[in-house]
Amino acid sequence: MFTRLKSFLLAIIFAAMFASASLAVPASAQVDLSGEWGQKLHEDAFERGHGPEIGDYTGVPINDQARMRADTWDSEKWIEIEHECEPHPADYAPRGPANMRVWPDLDPLTEQIVAWHTTMMWMLPQRTIYMDGRPHPPEYAVHTWEGFSTGEWEGDMLRVVTTHLKEGWVRRNGLPRSDRATMVEYYIRHGDFFTLVSLTKDPAYLTERLIRSSNWILDPGYALTPSHCIPSVEIEHAKGWVAHHLPGTNKFLHEFAEQHGVPEEAVRGGAETMYPEYEWKLATMPVPPLPRNAVKSPHGTFTDMFGDSHEVKETDTVNPKETAKERAEEKAKEKDKP
Repeated sequence: MFTRLKSFLLAIIFAAMFASASLAVPASAQVDLSGEWGQKLHEDAFERGHGPEIGDYTGVPINDQARMRADTWDSEKWIEIEHECEPHPADYAPRGPANMRVWPDLDPLTEQIVAWHTTMMWMLPQRTIYMDGRPHPPEYAVHTWEGFSTGEWEGDMLRVVTTHLKEGWVRRNGLPRSDRATMVEYYIRHGDFFTLVSLTKDPAYLTERLIRSSNWILDPGYALTPSHCIPSVEIEHAKGWVAHHLPGTNKFLHEFAEQHGVPEEAVRGGAETMYPEYEWKLATMPVPPLPRNAVKSPHGTFTDMFGDSHEVKETDTVNPKETAKERAEEKAKEKDKP
């Protein structure tokens, strides 16, 4: 009897040891995301630097409410003391400037990753992604710049769900994002390359999910620059002043369309402008007025809305909108060819 009991207890001990060892070994599909990552600037360069142009809502699935918020927005918001030191929210921070550090928290007993952390270059916002299966807090819980994020592996991609974001922005030209928004992200590493794909859903301002991707390359030894911001009065304004444009008074809204040869209807954004088929509709749109700087200098170039450069001579008077329309019509004819 004693021998059988001893054997039974040994079996339980070995089973527990095997289970512990299994827990300590990560799934083979998991990928080490940790490291210092340098941001790639070959896409969305304006987001990586000084920000997008006023009035450029192209390719963003906004509704009329978001469009009104952006039309009345003024970049002088950033000199208001209340806003001077705001970090980018978690859904915009990867857009830039955003060199990044990623590191894990390990359970000292199981060696399992219980959380991932990221720090972005601008204002050094630190974000935590919980991997221990904890639930998201109730809706009335505090909303923050980083929100509340949980992650789980889907194959070799880390899927992250974020809620409880305080109101922020989807572009730095006034396009808003409400505190009702949620975000799903996929963290993907291929060797020395890191890709982040985000899908933002906002019932207040977006009619469809906003899908964006950002890229980094491994940069061992990169050190994030310390960021210290102390709010101060940069330009004197009357007490209670708030940067804004009254509806219909923002004179800068048309500059993007005029300078880049894009029909004004297209730059107003909306879900339709996200899709390739929209190019055929562009060919039928009215051409905006010729900008004042249509006459170019010798050896100058003009880049149209399709990304093609055109050499401009001193005697040329170039209407970039006509050039863009001709290109769209050419593409439409090519599509109709058998």
